[in-house]
Amino acid sequence: MGDKIRASRRGVKVRALAAFGVSTLAVGGLGAVSASSATATTAPNSTPIVYQVNPIAIQAKASLSVNGFDPAACIAAVGLACYGPSQFHAAYNVPWTINGQLAGTGEQVAIVDAYGSPTLASDLATYDAEFGLPPANLHVYYPDGKPAYNPRQHAGETGWAEETSLDVQTVHDLAPGATINLIVASSPNGNDLNVAERYAVDNHLGDVMSMSFGSPEAAIKGGGNNLQVAQADAIYKEAAAAGISVFASSGDSGASAGYATANASFPASDPNVTSTGGTDLFLNSSGGYGSEYTWNDSDPTTCPFGCQDGVFGATGGAPSSIFSAAPYQSAVSSMSARTTSDVSFNASVYTASMIYLGFLGAGQNSFYFFGGTSEASPAWAAIAADLDQAVVQGGGHTLGQLNSTLYGLASNPTSYASDFHNITVGNDQLPYPTAPGYSAGSGYNLPTGLGTPIVSGLLHSLAPTASLGFTQP
Repeated sequence: MGDKIRASRRGVKVRALAAFGVSTLAVGGLGAVSASSATATTAPNSTPIVYQVNPIAIQAKASLSVNGFDPAACIAAVGLACYGPSQFHAAYNVPWTINGQLAGTGEQVAIVDAYGSPTLASDLATYDAEFGLPPANLHVYYPDGKPAYNPRQHAGETGWAEETSLDVQTVHDLAPGATINLIVASSPNGNDLNVAERYAVDNHLGDVMSMSFGSPEAAIKGGGNNLQVAQADAIYKEAAAAGISVFASSGDSGASAGYATANASFPASDPNVTSTGGTDLFLNSSGGYGSEYTWNDSDPTTCPFGCQDGVFGATGGAPSSIFSAAPYQSAVSSMSARTTSDVSFNASVYTASMIYLGFLGAGQNSFYFFGGTSEASPAWAAIAADLDQAVVQGGGHTLGQLNSTLYGLASNPTSYASDFHNITVGNDQLPYPTAPGYSAGSGYNLPTGLGTPIVSGLLHSLAPTASLGFTQP
């Protein structure tokens, strides 16, 4: 796996990608620190973790771009909605300006990916031109040196490049004034991604850090006694101490991630990381928020528009087998384990985010319909940057480890109703209904966590004096 998989569905080119790069580098460089729930007394397991990304992309017809990516027109043409910045800002009440400045101004967002993208800056410029966004302040860092783009040499490298484009364009969409710092690891090996994360934290390249990758905990040899888990856990603790909010995707393969039992994804399961699940977002007739379901293409009762292109995936969300319950979850969950997801964002390819890719070659460089919870992590990172901007400009400090704040807001019925869309429909059983899974419901639930954001409500709760503007400059 890891190579491009192409199929023809109703005349639409489909790209379903999963990266399983393999590295033979020795473990080392960060030092061993025990994970919070590791109880083993034997030497740490040094088996490398190989992280995955799973962006789901379908090539869009050029005519849809000419028509401005109107969601209704896209549904009529190909059975997929096509959402851009204006739809997400309207649906989730994301302001374009905060205190008269572009949302995200004064903030930095760190994004960690492997391999990077050879056309990142030009793709972002094309995206900005299509949707009328201002130029981005983008910086790219290579702690282990810049890898040459060679998808024939590295299995899954194209998928990571697509993930990188999705991450950067999503952050710029929702926090257009923020500085974006991309930190590129030399491979998807856990040690190399830990080096990139350590670089981001040690150099404080953002008060927010997004990681749109993960590994099923069952695939991690040694579990909480794995050396790379311990290294990463130490980094996230240090990020929290430094006032950095950290986000990771909860997964795209349901509660079980393809195993016989429920299976959380790491690093989303780490207590110092905010785990982001996925939904299907539907707009109302005015283009604002209509409704949302738990993202699960295999459930025929909730799959959008009849799921004419088949099953792409379902949100993650499950108890951790490595980490025990975090204190911030005690009021909403009776489980003894740390549970994911914490929050959610639109993630279905049927209610897709439009992203531009320019490195695939003639006839393939174009906008694509994108899905997966790897959209949710950078989306929430951008939202956190907006929140930090408002809080800091109001005289406060950056929010840092965000879970305690979010669960605290959700514990109050008034602020919960004003700050979150509670997702009560659907489940994360993939395939439905035979696999292990959990149902959405009132209040906190594993597939979608506390729900999706009402960003204006979060801003008013955390920075009551902030002035918000909802007209695109």
